[in-house]
Amino acid sequence: MMCGGTGPDKTADEEVQNICDSVKASAEGKANKTYSVFSAKTYKTQVVAGTNYFIKVHVGGEDHVHLRVFKALPCNGGTVQLHSMQESKTHQDPLVHF
Repeated sequence: MMCGGTGPDKTADEEVQNICDSVKASAEGKANKTYSVFSAKTYKTQVVAGTNYFIKVHVGGEDHVHLRVFKALPCNGGTVQLHSMQESKTHQDPLVHF
């Protein structure tokens, strides 16, 4: 991992799914859609003044979205916030910094 860069792809776990669940309403608002499926598949992290999570999320059929979620340090409240998202992604699209 490069200093300031993202780490390798990892398989999403319960913690990452919980992060996705907490920002689902924000993602639906940004996309102006309702997702019946919202399942985290893989993710990368970047340590900043907290942690940026780049998460590939299956949203039904062949469709995926990529989320950039910021989780503040516990001393700063530990809040989780959707920073941005990319739509029209596939399972094969690589997770990249955005």
